Amino acid sequence: MNNGRLRERLRQLRGVLITALVFLAMVVALVSALSQVDQQSEQEQTKILTEAVFRATLTCYAIEGRYPPGAEYLKTHYGIVYNEDQYIVTLDSFASNVLPTIYVLVKGGGLYAQ
Repeated sequence: MNNGRLRERLRQLRGVLITALVFLAMVVALVSALSQVDQQSEQEQTKILTEAVFRATLTCYAIEGRYPPGAEYLKTHYGIVYNEDQYIVTLDSFASNVLPTIYVLVKGGGLYAQ
């Protein structure tokens, strides 16, 4: 009889262990999926910001006949707003009549250039 109880106890323990492993696998999958969504969201936000800066740069040239000297100028005169704790935006200008290279740097992350 003692041997039967031991087998039943091991069977129950095995069931609990399998349930715990399945639950753990589901949690890992959920965390992984959320991380991937967060990464894609950050990439999309960076792309949108870069496009907004590019459009504002072209608008500046169309209105003023010269490209902006920097990102601060676009913020002041063309309403570009972004989270400065998250992004660094720079315009690399050669001359006021040459389209600058736009760099959007995610602090602690990567670089996006247009």
